[in-house]
Amino acid sequence: MGDIRIDKRIDIKGLICPYTFVKSKLAIEGMAVGEVLEILLDYEEASRSIPKSMEDHGHKVLKVEKINDTDWIIQVRKERE
Repeated sequence: MGDIRIDKRIDIKGLICPYTFVKSKLAIEGMAVGEVLEILLDYEEASRSIPKSMEDHGHKVLKVEKINDTDWIIQVRKERE
């Protein structure tokens, strides 16, 4: 499988809900359909709530990965305006 091309990255470490979702939603709203957003975060609840919220809004979650003891990466492809 080829590497996913990341079009935009945001680092929301240190933020908690609902700010994690607000920042992620604003970031993906500014992107074109088909582009991929990568989110770096350190709030465990957001590692579950952001993917669910993105899917609820019609976007495709490509990856949710815990990369170390404290941090997660979430990759989301924008599927609709």
